[in-house]
Amino acid sequence: MKIKRLQLKNDPTPTLAILSRDRWIPLKLLSPSENQQSQKTIDPDFTDMIAVLQAEQSMRDKWQALADDFNDELSGIEDTPLLPFHPRSYRDFMLFEQHVINASRGYARRFMPISYRFAAAYESLFKLTFPKFRPHPLWYKKPIYYMGNHLNFVTNQYPVTFPSYTKALDYELELGVVIVKHLKNATEKEAMDAIGGFVVFNDFSARDIQLAEMRSGFGPVKAKHFINAISSTIVTADEIMPYLYNLSGEVRINGKTIVTTSTSDMDYTLGEAIAYASLDEQLYPGEFFGSGTLPNGCGMENGHWLKPEDTIELEIEKVGTLENSIV
Repeated sequence: MKIKRLQLKNDPTPTLAILSRDRWIPLKLLSPSENQQSQKTIDPDFTDMIAVLQAEQSMRDKWQALADDFNDELSGIEDTPLLPFHPRSYRDFMLFEQHVINASRGYARRFMPISYRFAAAYESLFKLTFPKFRPHPLWYKKPIYYMGNHLNFVTNQYPVTFPSYTKALDYELELGVVIVKHLKNATEKEAMDAIGGFVVFNDFSARDIQLAEMRSGFGPVKAKHFINAISSTIVTADEIMPYLYNLSGEVRINGKTIVTTSTSDMDYTLGEAIAYASLDEQLYPGEFFGSGTLPNGCGMENGHWLKPEDTIELEIEKVGTLENSIV
């Protein structure tokens, strides 16, 4: 099921809608009549994305069937994309080793040209990855992550301002997930079962200040916290899980395809990653997680950086598309 928030004219509160035959059908139009008291008790608040994602599969199947049979004329729906939900928190993992290697190599190429020439000579001579380009040894033991600013999330078509303090604005194509269950000391299976839906995620980054911040002993701050974007449509977990580790991805800038990639090379599963986050720590419904960048899915890897007036489009098969302009 695909779900998004819509603004209806003359209604101050956005409502949720599901996709059926290329139309978005507001869920509240499918809710039971006032005299169906027994049914009403299991219907969630149709303005609350997390509550809808928490519904049983049988209930979502019922909504989809009702939407597919819905033949009334629809009017008064505004087209402006809305943030599908407000994350309760935000953690970003780094689940692809190849991304780390590519990005480290790209960072050296742009910001450390002398060191890059030495590393390139090493790789050419020994046919091995330069050791400093590999992830930190801890990464090979645990699915590490950082916590970002969950309050600065935007969605499709939102204009992203080029930060005043950077000359190296980058994008990162990631798969985003939201959990809809409480977790603590979860198993991998419990963590996977807690995933309610998926979005396309762009982790915007100011690369020229990122390394200095991380070398401080803390973590990325101004390099990451200024904005993040997710697609306006959430796709429920049941639609994505069978294909989770074989989804194609694409980056386009100003309509031109820059790179194609996929989720096929994750070195940790999402279940392992979320379970680790829950180790002796309570996780709550509505918390958001990023997969880390799909290999070659950022400018630091592929060499195509952002500049003002660019339009960046990120797409993940079966999940959707996310587009933002840079101003």
